[in-house]
Amino acid sequence: MSRTQTSMPADQRQAGIERAHRELLLKLDGEPSVRELADAVGVSPSTVSLQLKLMRRRGIDIRTRGWRRRRMCPHCGGDL
Repeated sequence: MSRTQTSMPADQRQAGIERAHRELLLKLDGEPSVRELADAVGVSPSTVSLQLKLMRRRGIDIRTRGWRRRRMCPHCGGDL
C-alpha cells in the first residue's frame, strides 16, 4: 500500500499523541488507554502503539492504562 499525500509525518503524530495524553490525563483523572489516545488523535490503536514504542526509545515515557514496564536488571539495565 503506498503512502498518500494526506498521511501525517511521525513527528506530528507523536506531538498529537503527547497533546492528547495531557488533555486526557486531566479529563479522565488517570492514564488513558491506547484506544482512547487513538480516538483523540484520529489514528488506529496500532499506530499509537508503534509511535509510543518509538517515543519510549527516544526517552519520552508516556504511560497508558494497562502498560507494564518491562523487567530490567537493576545492575546493568538489561532485559530479564
